[in-house]
Amino acid sequence: MLKLLFADETGRVFEHPELLALVREGLPADVPVPMPLHATLASLPGRRPLGFDPASGRSELPAYRKRAIAPLLPQWAYTAAAWDSQRRVHVVWALHTDKRQHWDPAMHSTPDLPRLVRERLDRDDNPLLRQVAKCALEYRCFTAQNTFYVRDEGAIPASSGCNARCVGCISEQPPEGPPASHQRIERSPEAELMARIGIEHLSAAPGRTMVSFGQGCEGEPLTRAREIAQAIQAMRVRTRRGSININTNGSLPDNLALLIDAGLDACRISLNSAHKPLYEAYYQPVNYGWEDVRESIRLARKRGVYTALNLLTFPGVTDQEGEAEKLSELVARERVDQVQARSLAIDPDQYLAVASQHSAGGPRIGVRELLRRLRKARRGLVIGNFARGLNERRV
Repeated sequence: MLKLLFADETGRVFEHPELLALVREGLPADVPVPMPLHATLASLPGRRPLGFDPASGRSELPAYRKRAIAPLLPQWAYTAAAWDSQRRVHVVWALHTDKRQHWDPAMHSTPDLPRLVRERLDRDDNPLLRQVAKCALEYRCFTAQNTFYVRDEGAIPASSGCNARCVGCISEQPPEGPPASHQRIERSPEAELMARIGIEHLSAAPGRTMVSFGQGCEGEPLTRAREIAQAIQAMRVRTRRGSININTNGSLPDNLALLIDAGLDACRISLNSAHKPLYEAYYQPVNYGWEDVRESIRLARKRGVYTALNLLTFPGVTDQEGEAEKLSELVARERVDQVQARSLAIDPDQYLAVASQHSAGGPRIGVRELLRRLRKARRGLVIGNFARGLNERRV
C-alpha cells in the first residue's frame, strides 16, 4: 500500500495512516522505486497534498491543490513520492536511464574538495577558475567539481550573454520568476583563460577525459564562437588527448561550424521538444528559430561530430503521442548519436501552462515507451544521462 506523504510547518514528513498516494492523473499506474540515496523529500509551499480514500470506492508529478496565493516552486526536478508500507521505505516514480557509475553522487562534494579547490587556486591565478570554484563549492556542480578532482568531464564557462529567454532558465529569471538556481557569470572570459583550464584537464585527467563549454552558470556559448575556437586551437596545439564538447542550444549553425573547424568533436544540443511551437514557446529565441536548431544537428552529424540531444523531459508532455512522433522523426532523419533524457527543472504548473497551449498533443504513452520508440527509430541510438568520451560512444 502506497501511503500519502505530507509535511508539517517545520518540514517533518509523515505518512498518512489511511489515504493512499495520488499523482496528477489519479492513482499511479507505474511501479515506483525506492528513493535514491541522494534524492531529497521536499515540501511544496502554498500547496495541500491530495490523497485517495480507498474506502470511497500516470503523470508521476505530485498531486496537490494550490492555495489562492502560492509561490512559484524552485527550479528542481519534481516527481511524486509515497510511503511503501510493505517495504517500509519511501518510494518515488523514476526511471533509471544510464547504468554507468562514474557520476555517482557519493564521489562528489567529498570532504577533501575544499582543499583541492584551494590548492588549485593557489597555484593558478586564472580568474575563470575562480568562477569554476564557485560552481563547485556553492552550486555543487559535478562537472565543475571534476575540474578540481582532475577526472572525467571538466567545465569551461564561456559566455555571460544568451540569445534565448528560456522559461525555466536556471541562471537568469525575470523579477516575477522563481529565484534562479545559479548566478550567471558576470564577464565572458578571454580565449587564453578558457584554454588554460582545458589544457590542464585534457593533459592530466585519466580515462574518459573531456572538457565542455556551456555550463549552468552561463548563457549561450555559440554567441562567443570566435573566442572558443581560439581556445580549442590552443588546446590542440598542446595536447591531442580527450574530447572537446559544447553544451549549446544549437541556435547558430555557422558558429558551430567554426568550432568544428577548430577541433570540436562533440556537441550536446538542448531541446524540450521537436515540435516548433512548443520549442519556441519555452526557449523564446532571439534572432533564431527551431529551423536553426535542426540545421545545427544536421551539420554536426554531417561533419562527424558526436551529436547528443539534451532532452529536457517532462512526464505528461514529452511523452505525448504527438511529441513522441516529432522526436522520433528528428532522431531518425538527423541520425542522432545519443539522447540524454534529463528531467526539466521547473514548477510543474509553470511548464504545463506553456505546454497546454503549444504541445503536439495526443494521449500519453509514458516515458519508458517514448525511449523505446526513440531506440526503434534510430538503430544504435544511445540512451542515457551522461556525455560519452572518445572511447565509449557505442554504449
